[in-house]
Amino acid sequence: MANGKQTLMAETASGTTYEFLLRRILAKKATLDNRRPLPSTTVAKLKEHLHVAWTYHSNAIEGSSITLPETRAILLDGLTVNGKPLREHLEVINHKHAIDFVETLVADDEPLTEHTIRQIHALVLRTIDDENAGRYRRVQVYITGSEYVPPEPVAVPPLMHDFGQWLASDGFVELHAVEQATLAHFRLVDIHPFVDGNGRTARLLMNLLLIRHGYPPAVIRYESRPAYYSALEKAHQKENEPFLTLVAKAVDRSLDMYLAATEPMED
Repeated sequence: MANGKQTLMAETASGTTYEFLLRRILAKKATLDNRRPLPSTTVAKLKEHLHVAWTYHSNAIEGSSITLPETRAILLDGLTVNGKPLREHLEVINHKHAIDFVETLVADDEPLTEHTIRQIHALVLRTIDDENAGRYRRVQVYITGSEYVPPEPVAVPPLMHDFGQWLASDGFVELHAVEQATLAHFRLVDIHPFVDGNGRTARLLMNLLLIRHGYPPAVIRYESRPAYYSALEKAHQKENEPFLTLVAKAVDRSLDMYLAATEPMED
């Protein structure tokens, strides 16, 4: 488990909004831990809600037109949505399969590797782009609306090797769970190793790390898309606090949901 005393990355200034959020998150997490084991039926309902929300918002951030109710109908009722592209329908199904895979990784507690990340990405693009699913890009890519230019394709394999080594390093393990999740998310999109699906894969990795530490998955909302991209842009420029704060707010919201659902009833 991560050391909760190391609360900030070196680049982050002290006395920040993020520090305040992290103290609040730690207190809420302690309260939630004191209520464990949680009722199985409550946990099942919370997971169902968050899986739908996580899938909808993650796909919507990437431009999907499928709505939250439509996402729910596809995942929980097995329905198809008339008038929506097949690709978007597959994105919903694939994302849920990727969540299921992430949860098996949480249960197995196996070390995270490059191969793990490629497996997650392969599920995200399965049947949508089988040629590139789980494979590092071989072309230069550009991010629409961003001044940041990802590394050349020849640099991707060594950068991903270094990323895998970092995930296994003592320095990474010593970070608080929120920082592990946030920084892993950022470093993956900074490398941008895949032709498509980088954002979804990064958010899946982020939540894998959070869930391993006993946190509920954090949902970055579609409504926060401008702030999300702005925070990533600043992180590309070595300013990490806005992105830390944005992810911490998402973690805080999910903890509130769990705490509200598990509030002990008064006699």
